[in-house]
Amino acid sequence: MKSCELVVLVSSLACCIAEGRSSDEITLLGSIFSQLGDTLETISAQQAICCDNKDEKDTSC
Repeated sequence: MKSCELVVLVSSLACCIAEGRSSDEITLLGSIFSQLGDTLETISAQQAICCDNKDEKDTSC
């Protein structure tokens, strides 16, 4: 998938999720998805640091 296609997909998804919801609900959902993204980035960074010195087959990092 090209980067522009991904942008369109994510924007379309956001519009679908927001449809019929109040501003407060949209704000809460945005906050939840932001936290989810930040947490996934933290997990990925921790694994990159932790697993650098371990066997690649070890997935318990």
